[in-house]
Amino acid sequence: MRTPLIVAAGALAIAGSAQAMHPAPLVEAEWLDGQLDRKNLVVLDVRSAIDDGGDRAAFEAARIPGSRYSNYAEDGWREERNGVAGLMPDVDELAELIGGLGINNDDTVVVVPAGTGPTDFGSAARVYWTFKALGHDEVTILNGGFAGWEQQGFEVAEGPASEPEATDFSATLREALLATDEQVEASRRAGEQLVDARPVGFFRGEEQSPAARVPGTIPGAVNLPHHDALVERNGAWYLDPERLTAAIDALELDREAPTVAFCNTGHWASSGWFQLSEIGELENVTMYDGSMAAWTRDDSRPVQLAERGVLAVGELID
Repeated sequence: MRTPLIVAAGALAIAGSAQAMHPAPLVEAEWLDGQLDRKNLVVLDVRSAIDDGGDRAAFEAARIPGSRYSNYAEDGWREERNGVAGLMPDVDELAELIGGLGINNDDTVVVVPAGTGPTDFGSAARVYWTFKALGHDEVTILNGGFAGWEQQGFEVAEGPASEPEATDFSATLREALLATDEQVEASRRAGEQLVDARPVGFFRGEEQSPAARVPGTIPGAVNLPHHDALVERNGAWYLDPERLTAAIDALELDREAPTVAFCNTGHWASSGWFQLSEIGELENVTMYDGSMAAWTRDDSRPVQLAERGVLAVGELID
């Protein structure tokens, strides 16, 4: 159904160990500090109101030197279509957004979340996934985000930031990274791995997102909560690879099998995709950006609740 993904090579970066070119998916502040003067390196700060991460004013008050800003929640990284929030915009629109940030196809992009919470990490993961989905592999995430950078005592710039000069960014969609409604249904029927990245209350059907018409999960899914592998240290949130690996192993996931990550609207799912594919090294992971918001639009589709079993969406609405 989906072609196998070619996962970016390289082990997890620890402080000072990542290469200057083709960085690992997750890098530490010490590594970035040593790369700031490198040509074709773009530090992209995506702070937003998520987890009280901030806005442009906060960016101009304190930021990584030379970094550029794009508000993840407001600048067009996701869009609503046909009543479904969080969908991937048109490829040309995203290419224009990225080119407008002065990023071209020769640049290595370091995505910087606020570092203020586990949901905020999903902002960086979604932007990272977007670059990958557009065919751009030179991208990484700063572990700990700006909060971690500042907390560790690295240099901070302040004051008005100059606008980058727009450039051309060429994009081609990697369809294997984006799961459609039909592909997820086929995956479910085939017994492929479905991984729900939401907190356990949503997975069990005890909580419901306003974006989904009914509670519950896709039948057959397992739960890998997006926040479980993120830990707080001295006021900043970091992804802990060892904690994540233990959780993946506990679920007995097959690292070679086709896998779909989903959530409510494709935000926590981005974190789930990043954790599974880029850190957990599962070889064939796709992300369902419509997630439960899209899945529950069809009354005939099944959902599973811990206390009630499998029911059609329409049965729960009635």
